[in-house]
Amino acid sequence: MTTSYDCTAAEQRAAGLEHAQRAIRESKCVVFPTDTVYGIAADAFSPLAVTLLLASKGRSRKMPPPVLIPRLNALDGLATDVPAEARRLAEAFWPGGLTLILHAQPSLDWDLGETKGTVALRIPADEIAQDLLTLTGPLAVSSANRTGQAAAQTAADAEAQLAESVEVYLEGGPRPTEGAEALASTIVDATVQPLRVVRQGAISLERLRGVVPDLLDVDGNPADGEDAAEAAEPEADAAPAEPAADAAESDVPESSPRPAAPEPGSA
Repeated sequence: MTTSYDCTAAEQRAAGLEHAQRAIRESKCVVFPTDTVYGIAADAFSPLAVTLLLASKGRSRKMPPPVLIPRLNALDGLATDVPAEARRLAEAFWPGGLTLILHAQPSLDWDLGETKGTVALRIPADEIAQDLLTLTGPLAVSSANRTGQAAAQTAADAEAQLAESVEVYLEGGPRPTEGAEALASTIVDATVQPLRVVRQGAISLERLRGVVPDLLDVDGNPADGEDAAEAAEPEADAAPAEPAADAAESDVPESSPRPAAPEPGSA
């Protein structure tokens, strides 16, 4: 049975978080606010829970959900071969609207979908989200809406779309907060060198380049505006570059293997 909690009231917030923790433990889905939009969440380490999350949204395994984590030290437990540049971005912009695509730890027992061996990680800058993540650990999270519909900005909006496919709805008021622009997180692919932005969002390219100057933009261009194709052209006596894999989704970088990237409206 679906239950909603008004988390602007202290007693309901405590009860809602407790119920949500129990639901996650039972491989059920919950909806909660993040700093971008509302998210639908499931236990990242439960294949059944992730399958239910994707089914609730009407999505296939070809678009695996990103994972929200409670603190920076969880990064190395979930990702491997983390570049120094990616670590600097995480330290500068987490918690916040930045998602990093990284190589997943191969030893982890999880199944998020067709990830190509990658995982998309973020720490949200939202108190309710952080309280829940502290209780549950890493959560597979996507925007709380049916695929193709507008991202929910309240728990009530999410419930209108997802109904009883979700066990617990945590209402925390509008997200983003009133007066803030509704922007999804910026996504940076850290499985390639140089790192590359694959979706523009809450964190501007200029701010990112203040930390990592050689970061490529969504078109693969460096900071000086030089055409990426010319910059990458091999010398005459160099071996030709391997052709890039075809990118089916506009927000996925053309690299091989192609990393998983959250859908455009993801939290």
